[in-house]
Amino acid sequence: MRRFVFAVSVLMFFCCDAAVITAPAQGFTTLHSFAGPPTEGSSPNELIQASDGNFYGTTSRGGINCVDGCGTVFEITANGTLTTLYNFCSLNNCADGDAPQAGLIQAADGNFYGTTAGGGTHTCFGYTCGTVFKITPNGTLTTLYSFCSEQGCTDGAFPMGRLIQADDGNFYGTTSGGGSNNCTGGCGTIFKVTPSGTLTTLYAFCSQINGFCLDGASPMSSLIQASDGNFYGTTLAGGTGNFGTLYKITSAGTLTTLHSFNFTDGADPRAALIQATDGKFYGTTTAGGTYGGGTAFKVSSTGTLTTLHSFCSQMNCVDGADPQAGLVQAHDGNFLGTTNGPFSFCRSHDCGTVFEITSTSMFTTLYQFCAQTNCVDGAAPTAGLIQTANGNFYGTTSTGGTANFGTVFTFGPATVRLQPPSLSFAPQALDETSLPKTVTLTNSGTALLTISNVSISGDFAISSNTCTGAALIMGKNCKVMVTFTPTALGMRAGTLTFTDNAGNSPQTVPLTGTGIAQATLTPANATWAPQTVGTRSAPKTFTLTNNQALVLTNIAISTTGDFSVSATTCTTSLAAKARCTISVVFAPTQMGTRRGQLVVNDSANNSPQISNLTGTGR
Repeated sequence: MRRFVFAVSVLMFFCCDAAVITAPAQGFTTLHSFAGPPTEGSSPNELIQASDGNFYGTTSRGGINCVDGCGTVFEITANGTLTTLYNFCSLNNCADGDAPQAGLIQAADGNFYGTTAGGGTHTCFGYTCGTVFKITPNGTLTTLYSFCSEQGCTDGAFPMGRLIQADDGNFYGTTSGGGSNNCTGGCGTIFKVTPSGTLTTLYAFCSQINGFCLDGASPMSSLIQASDGNFYGTTLAGGTGNFGTLYKITSAGTLTTLHSFNFTDGADPRAALIQATDGKFYGTTTAGGTYGGGTAFKVSSTGTLTTLHSFCSQMNCVDGADPQAGLVQAHDGNFLGTTNGPFSFCRSHDCGTVFEITSTSMFTTLYQFCAQTNCVDGAAPTAGLIQTANGNFYGTTSTGGTANFGTVFTFGPATVRLQPPSLSFAPQALDETSLPKTVTLTNSGTALLTISNVSISGDFAISSNTCTGAALIMGKNCKVMVTFTPTALGMRAGTLTFTDNAGNSPQTVPLTGTGIAQATLTPANATWAPQTVGTRSAPKTFTLTNNQALVLTNIAISTTGDFSVSATTCTTSLAAKARCTISVVFAPTQMGTRRGQLVVNDSANNSPQISNLTGTGR
């Protein structure tokens, strides 16, 4: 009736279809494919970035002379250079630990601390019971505690979650077995251990029976210490429906069950919670929900739970299923996580995914593993993601890679590519709107790009916009169309601005254009050579240009002074963007300087257009 998990069980799932389903996501990089035994570990757990900038983690299998168990501690650089720091089961009977199921933490002293689900100096229920260990950055390992040191394993057994270091400097964690004897193999514990290895059991699960372990049973996840100083976590089983619980526990060991899952809102949570910037807790369940594929949820400190997403809600479960890892809140405030399956058959959507979800339930699948031939990009991620200061995400897959022993991967945050990077408009008649030009914004990263606003300045306007409010997955784009309506003569400048969740937000596109008159008469000034009084000069040619996209109408041409029109190609109208010519001659009526004007009246807003004329009579 109860579904308790105690012994170490590392499930390996292998993809069976080598077909290329989709191209790899832009920005997604496989940093390392584990070689497996006998040289490297396999099935890596979650990573941490240490104070030296490198990443550290554990593998649950592999290492020297190990296939089905053992495991390693490794270091990997940002460019993918991996160093194995320690191989478990290096001591007889694996007294140094076996099969770590969780990653490391770096403590205040600079060393790393972790747990192994098996190994140690004691046996329980037919298995070795697990350890707490310390390892230095250069690979020197010390076993701090071996579980089942107490009769009946009341101190716990089989720790599956990561440790945390609390405000008091001590480490806190959970065991999936041991503790109470109300269920076979024990129901699990919450413990505190000092840096020197003194362990105190704070709580033994299944203390409240009443037909079920109402307080929960078999915690698989690590704890978190919340802003209120208390610790929060999940149990895989127990609760009123035996589908697991959410709980709070004080440092003194007083436990409060905040929520019992009922399958509809989720079941079997394995992952740790996180406390987000809004003060609420966010997490995942591996099963349950509307479609049985697990859930992502948020819950208040008093236990009010909201299901944000039920996995397998899309055809063929392309949104993923079985999220075994928790969530991470990214720099933009959204949450990212991984799904481990489903595994009914291997297609791009059956080997796990990376997803993003907002606090208001907007869900996006960012990457589908096994997108590359033979799943060299990895498959079945069981660990969560981390985001580094530069915005990049890092994670692991339990299988896949070139040898099918798992991978370390990275991908970038949402990034923006604007094309073209600037817009320049042809000279445009005043108060007249140009034809539109298009700016295309593309998400060139892997994370979801959400665009909150698009604005524009200067003598420019947005005529069409598919970007504001858009949520773009990798490689997708939106478009903004821009027009130019000059309000003054000469060079005009403006800016198109995009505001979004990319690290370099806001992005800008410089805009330029030149305002010109609606109609022009050139040249603006003309001078004739001295001309004998009473005679007529050779003509000079003037050009009337219609700079508008409209027909210039009501054209009337006149001259003043000793000047006259001798010929013209202009009529009473002039087509859009067209030109006509006017020939003017000089016939002085007396000696000395003579002045006049060529005047064109028309429908343009700068009418009349005038050229100044000068000649000398002799």
